[in-house]
Amino acid sequence: MKKYFAEFIGTAVLVLFGCGSAVLTGYGSAPIGMLAIALAFGLAVVSMAYAIGHVSGCHINPAVTIGSWAAGRTPLAEVPLYWVSQILGGIAGAAILYFIASGKLSGFDAATAGLGQNGWGENYGGGFGLGAALVAELVGTFVFLIVILGSTSKAGITQAAGLAIGLSLAMIHIVFIPVTGVSVNPARSIGPALFVGGQAIAQLWLFIVVPLVGAAIAGFLFRAKLLED
Repeated sequence: MKKYFAEFIGTAVLVLFGCGSAVLTGYGSAPIGMLAIALAFGLAVVSMAYAIGHVSGCHINPAVTIGSWAAGRTPLAEVPLYWVSQILGGIAGAAILYFIASGKLSGFDAATAGLGQNGWGENYGGGFGLGAALVAELVGTFVFLIVILGSTSKAGITQAAGLAIGLSLAMIHIVFIPVTGVSVNPARSIGPALFVGGQAIAQLWLFIVVPLVGAAIAGFLFRAKLLED
């Protein structure tokens, strides 16, 4: 059970510090704010990669787990347990963030202030439509998995894998935050959405389905040896 406990902790840290950078800091949507949020998500992955990578592989993302399975690196029997651990971790991270944010003396309403939830449409981010959201999440997850699977392959530079993976996630956030807030991770989206409700729940399907598809495509390319030596 060590690997599943590690996944729970890692996913909780990702959601707490990644979403917390948007909720607690007051960075807002200014360019410098988006850069700070992108770095928070990336650094959370880097720190967890070196903290729990030797225990569970530091998937902390159901899409990474399905991509790893598609590439032939994770047994199918382990996938459900990874997913449960990651989703519970995402919920725990969001719960801690909600508790801290609720301690604001002037008051805090997650439904109006938000909790770092993902979304799209006129009332979210840069006001991008469904098509843009689909492509951003599909491409973002695909690129993220290419970096993960490539940097952790036998021919990859494994010593720097954690740094490469974290920086790639920051890169994806820098570009796609205005479109969807960037999920590329169903567990990261589920946690905040449960506390915000409303539109966040209604749009949650995209941030569950599309990252899994993008990750599976990348994984199968590695299994077919098209992206692996």
